[in-house]
Amino acid sequence: MSTQFVLEIYTESTPNPESQKFVTNMHLLPNFVAEYRSKESATESELAQELFDIPFVSGVFISNNFVTITKKPDYEWYEISPELKEAIRKFITSGRPVVAESLLRKGEPTETIAVSSESDAETKIKELLDKYVKPAVEGDGGHIAFRSFENGIVNLSLQGSCSGCPSSAITLKSGIEGLLKRMVPEVLEVVAVEE
Repeated sequence: MSTQFVLEIYTESTPNPESQKFVTNMHLLPNFVAEYRSKESATESELAQELFDIPFVSGVFISNNFVTITKKPDYEWYEISPELKEAIRKFITSGRPVVAESLLRKGEPTETIAVSSESDAETKIKELLDKYVKPAVEGDGGHIAFRSFENGIVNLSLQGSCSGCPSSAITLKSGIEGLLKRMVPEVLEVVAVEE
């Protein structure tokens, strides 16, 4: 008797009203993130390219077991979610890779390679982000990446639903900055940087 895998996809709202998280019951990009803001930038992801062919898609973020899609403001989620779910389902069941193998080989060096010259404060910042911030941000369909720590300023990039979210500035300043200042006295400010 053979068991057939059934792909499930459900949606979750995010704090960004223009983004919605499409969660699957399988790993798409375990421990990796890919974000695209246009079809032209999505050269390493056929999935993202196909989603950009849908006229109301303005951003695609892929990580772990979900795809966060940002829509153009003229559309309502209840109208477009079924089409997006179907497009994701069709692509995944085709068996094609979500992103090119070359992208996975590149990795994200700022997060995966430990630098021996990093300070104790930088190490603690990264640990706090990994333990407390990233899981919450991922739960909202986004991703936060540490970029640098210099002169008391922590530079982070916000991706997925966090990018362009009206509440991301509050989360960054009240939540993340507050946590890091309390736990790492060297932190003076947390700033979002563009990729």
